[in-house]
Amino acid sequence: MKKRINLEQILPEGYKAMLLFSAAGKSKHLHPLQTELIKIRTSQINGCAFCLNMHTIDARKLGETEQRIYTLSAWRETPYFSEEDRAILALTEEVALIHQHVSEDTYQKAAQVLSEQQIAEVIMTAVVINSWNRIAIATGMMAPEGK
Repeated sequence: MKKRINLEQILPEGYKAMLLFSAAGKSKHLHPLQTELIKIRTSQINGCAFCLNMHTIDARKLGETEQRIYTLSAWRETPYFSEEDRAILALTEEVALIHQHVSEDTYQKAAQVLSEQQIAEVIMTAVVINSWNRIAIATGMMAPEGK
């Protein structure tokens, strides 16, 4: 993919609005690693290499294990994720794949292990990273070479 436009330069008001949107959705009640898992899993679903690169680096800095990062796309088949992580990931996937809707079952399972505040933060984090994925993919943002 070739770099296309620089949205920050061409439409600075829109870019600033995205930064404010990101800040408003910043999680206070989820563990920082859970927030990164939301961003990584959503970016996997959307195929956003730029965001995958950024958020796997960020997750490693926070102490995330390579094993969990490598198996994140198959989280249901691994023992590496807690019940809370699983609820977060299921909800994240259904928000990312919104055309299939968020099922009542997924929502109720999340409500059993997460507070309403945490559920709200999962939804907002997934919505924000979905937006950034779309910007990165549409504008041709590239992960740095050799990293």
